[in-house]
Amino acid sequence: MKIAFVGKGGSGKTTLSSLFVRHLAATGAPVVAVDADINQHLGAALGLDDETSARLPALGERLAFIKEYLRGSNPRIASVDTMIKTTPPGEGSRLLRIRENNPVYDACARPVELDGATARLMVTGPFTEADLGVSCYHSKTGAVELCLNHLVDGRDEYMVVDMTAGSDSFASGMFTRFDMTFLVAEPTRKGVSVYRQYKEYARDFGIALRVVGNKVQGQDDLDFLREEVGDDLIATVGHSDWVRAMEKGRPLAFARLEDGNRATLRILQAAADAMYEHRDWDRYTRQMVQFHLKNARSWGNERTGGDLASQVDPAFVLREQPVAAQPA
Repeated sequence: MKIAFVGKGGSGKTTLSSLFVRHLAATGAPVVAVDADINQHLGAALGLDDETSARLPALGERLAFIKEYLRGSNPRIASVDTMIKTTPPGEGSRLLRIRENNPVYDACARPVELDGATARLMVTGPFTEADLGVSCYHSKTGAVELCLNHLVDGRDEYMVVDMTAGSDSFASGMFTRFDMTFLVAEPTRKGVSVYRQYKEYARDFGIALRVVGNKVQGQDDLDFLREEVGDDLIATVGHSDWVRAMEKGRPLAFARLEDGNRATLRILQAAADAMYEHRDWDRYTRQMVQFHLKNARSWGNERTGGDLASQVDPAFVLREQPVAAQPA
């Protein structure tokens, strides 16, 4: 299951992402955590110190390698230079799976120990001084989109993505790549403004969107969120001494997380798991192609000097168990 956490800056989406990763790992489920926010905080939220977080291999710096691996023997992709962030897989492409070991994970993922459990962590990489004035941060997150486009994930295995702040996810097709999107909202007017943007943008794409209220301190906060987001409000998180200790660099055992907040995490998992029965791989592939063709027309063809529509394999549908064996 592919799960996104979104919200405005400061809403607590990274904190909620990290708690959810810890919760899933504690159940024994295989988890790949991805920090797709240019402001890289997920590693720290998972308990890594600053030095270790800074040494994590950046997906954005290994984009050419990722493209070469995913391209495989796909005859529709002449070279990595013609691959863009939306290039879809086809016959001969290499696919990624949550449980496997592969060269992409070897190069870009690192295991994080979480109270006796383990999750793989991948990071987009920060926006560096060398990028200033010459790069768009979406070029960094392109590696995440490519991995999502080539990911075959199944029941009871999870990729959890801490997304960019605000509604910037809609600058690409990445917002359609998830089985469930949790929007973290504070009980304020600004806190729910991103929800309204997401709700409007996602309306025509079949996006499963649920709101997690954060920093909810009483009935008035709860009533406000219910009035603003209605039935999309799935659960709330209040004050947490556990989170405060973690933010001070004094992490406690995860088992000591407050009962109410642990119950919220179970609600989120149940909501995500329930989407498994509603998966539509044909629609998923169709949307992937739709955004690829849009990007090809708007900038990709000019950038690469070719017709990127030719990369689309009309007979290929990404499925949990592809019929054709993938090349090694």
